[in-house]
Amino acid sequence: MYYLGLDFGTTGARAAVIDGARSERWSDSVAYPSSGQQTPADWDAALDQLLQRIPAMLKPALQAIAVDGTSGTVLLADSAGRPIGPALLYHHPLSRDPAAKLLWLKQHAACSSFLLMHQVDYVNASLSGIIGISDYHNALKSGYDVREMAWRGGIYSAEDEKLLPRVVAPGTPLGKLQRIVARHYAINPDCVVCCGTTDSIAAFIAAGTDQPGFAVTSLGSTLAVKLLSDYYVEASELGVYSHKYGDLWLTGGASNSGGAVLRQYFSDAEIVRLSERIDPAVDTGLNYYPLSRPGERFPVNDPDYPPRLEPRPDNEVLWLHGLLEGMAEIERLAYARLSALGATPLRAVSTAGGGSRNRAWQELRQRRLGVPVTAAAHGDAAYGAALLAMKHA
Repeated sequence: MYYLGLDFGTTGARAAVIDGARSERWSDSVAYPSSGQQTPADWDAALDQLLQRIPAMLKPALQAIAVDGTSGTVLLADSAGRPIGPALLYHHPLSRDPAAKLLWLKQHAACSSFLLMHQVDYVNASLSGIIGISDYHNALKSGYDVREMAWRGGIYSAEDEKLLPRVVAPGTPLGKLQRIVARHYAINPDCVVCCGTTDSIAAFIAAGTDQPGFAVTSLGSTLAVKLLSDYYVEASELGVYSHKYGDLWLTGGASNSGGAVLRQYFSDAEIVRLSERIDPAVDTGLNYYPLSRPGERFPVNDPDYPPRLEPRPDNEVLWLHGLLEGMAEIERLAYARLSALGATPLRAVSTAGGGSRNRAWQELRQRRLGVPVTAAAHGDAAYGAALLAMKHA
């Protein structure tokens, strides 16, 4: 038996098929035509390509599918699940204001009869034909209260509340694949479509972390931290909120620092070569706060927060060492901030993303965090979505 995970990320979509032993049997990816400007038509095309590419030997034994998508991406659809206007993407300036997002969508809608859908809801509708249901991971940024398990009052008008989806737990079986979909792609007609999650939570699931105090740091273009906690914490001014995660809470935030800063000064090959010459047991004393431009979200919230990148040494190894050291300090401050807000104290960190393969960076981080830091065995969101499908099939 096999399980399919579909990840609709920021620049493209990815698929992974795993077996009952959690071994990945196949994976592939497709890029959206225009990075950062994705449309529902792009999601349709990506879904079609990925389903076409699944090896024929795996399709008849697919038991369940789960989808993850970018948190905060929403659109309006008609009663058949067809888009009636553009999607409002995760990085839109209105992305933190649920009522403002809905108003923007209504202003750009082609008709007045519609339903609010998250990106994952839209893909699930394409697969199952079922609309009007969402999961509480994706619904959180649309105003869903995961402590009360209800939409927050006072955000939407009574009329608009009628347009909101019913919310269930991630992984909840929605129904079987539509017959037309199963036939077209030669997939097992009894394959079940499960409610999904967000891309960052799918990556967390992939890492296999399930104990309070255990965390995952994603070292990609930005630096994102997620910590499992016994306690709910929230600080909206810092972009900190807690997702319901079984009987625990998954809390975290994201800094504007990360790999994008490094790539302003080094190629990937240079980072690898120079990192081999870094002694992580030695402090540079440079005290950098690496940012690509002014503005930080977490662990400090200041839209004008200045990068601190001076003095710049002539020695390129020392320069990279200082940048990695500065990012390690930001990570330490991030977890300390979560603890100060009331989250379970940090006990261990798994690392996902491209930076997880940098030994010097890992040792720099472990020294500052004071807890074990390891590379996650799996950090791919599509793999995490497949695990979600397997768990709930």
